[in-house]
Order: sequence, then structure tokens, then C-alpha cells
Amino acid sequence: MKKDKIIFWTTTIFIFLFEGVMPALTSQTELAREGIRHLGYPVYFGNALVVFKVLGTLILIIPSIPKRLKEWAYAGFAFDFLFATISNIAVDGVVFLSFFPLIILGILIVSYIYYHKINDSITDKI
Repeated sequence: MKKDKIIFWTTTIFIFLFEGVMPALTSQTELAREGIRHLGYPVYFGNALVVFKVLGTLILIIPSIPKRLKEWAYAGFAFDFLFATISNIAVDGVVFLSFFPLIILGILIVSYIYYHKINDSITDKI
């Protein structure tokens, strides 16, 4: 159980830092704006994405949030990473950087699996 919690919190905190904190701190930089423009999206889309990423990571990291909301946050991030990969391949072609969101998706999947391992074992004891 302790190992499961360590794996869950390590991967979830990574997602929180990478998808919540970092975009919140860097979203208004010229590099971030150019990245959104480069993919063909309007600037307001990047701003909306940052808001939803921050809210989603808070939902994942706060233990008292209802399970159903956490499921939606996990699903939202999965779609985000999949569509980021598709957008990058469509614009830049098949290069390593295009597949980087899939690496983060892998970390998210580990967080999701261990979230259920922890919660299923708790409900089994009740």
C-alpha cells in the first residue's frame, strides 16, 4: 500500500507541476504564444487551455474532490495529450517532439492506475 501511494503521488505531482504550475507561470510568454500560433490555434485557445489545465490538476491533487470529478479530469488530460500529439504531427510531421505528449500521457496513466489501486483497496476494507 505504501509503494502504491508513493507511485501515485509522485506521478500525480509530476502532472500537477508539468500541466498546472508550469503553464500557469509561462502561458503569457512570447514562446508560449508562438507555440499556440505555430499549431494554428488562436491565442484565446491557449488561455482557455491554461485555465482548464490548472483546474484539472487541482482536481487531481486535492484528495477531498469527488471521484467522479477526478475521472473527468483524467479523461480531459488524456484527450489533451492525444490531441496535442495529433496537432504536432499535423503541423511538424513525425518527429520525436510530436510524440512527447504521449510520454506525459503514460505518466498520467500510471497516476490513474494507482489512484484506483489506492481507492479500491480503501473501499475493500470498509
